[in-house]
Amino acid sequence: MESIRNIYCVGRNYGLHAAELGNEVPDEPMIFTKPTHAIAVIQGQPIALPGDRGELHFETELVLHIGTDYQPGMTVDQLVDTMALGIDFTLRDVQSVIKKKGQPWLPAKGFRNSAAVTAFRAFPGSDKVKQTEFSLRRNGAEAQRGNINDMIFNLQVIVDYIAKHYGLGRGDIIYTGTPAGVAAVSSGDRMELLWGEETWGEFTVQLV
Repeated sequence: MESIRNIYCVGRNYGLHAAELGNEVPDEPMIFTKPTHAIAVIQGQPIALPGDRGELHFETELVLHIGTDYQPGMTVDQLVDTMALGIDFTLRDVQSVIKKKGQPWLPAKGFRNSAAVTAFRAFPGSDKVKQTEFSLRRNGAEAQRGNINDMIFNLQVIVDYIAKHYGLGRGDIIYTGTPAGVAAVSSGDRMELLWGEETWGEFTVQLV
């Protein structure tokens, strides 16, 4: 996998997901970051995750890879060269505490292996991506299903916003938000990420 520069993530980008956690729908994209040490490439292996800090939730997402440095006016199709599926793992109990204190999300979102991601594949264009749903199966049963048509902020809004406020260039990746259905994992859970009916990656949760 090509070296990753920045990991941007979009919070609360699906209305039903915001509702299931009792959060207000934002009026502009909510962006947070993860350290590059959070990346865990999904290759069928066990992925070690913290099991001693309360509930650990999965959040399945479409992940974009930026193939060129952003210039004003560029479209998503000009910027994105490849895409993947990923899981933004979240320590939910930790997040609840730090949200009440008004503290940054890093302890809940930025731990090692919290950014699981499949191998990247050619990006077919934003119009074609809208025609296919992505999903997560946990232990053989569907746990989440999403389509980018249901995003509050579409892909173009996301890349423009990130570029304007933080910068966007080759090697950056963007976790674009998760649909409803997030839940806590247990050690030994088998996770399978699908694009349409095609499995893009699978792994086993190993809580440590």
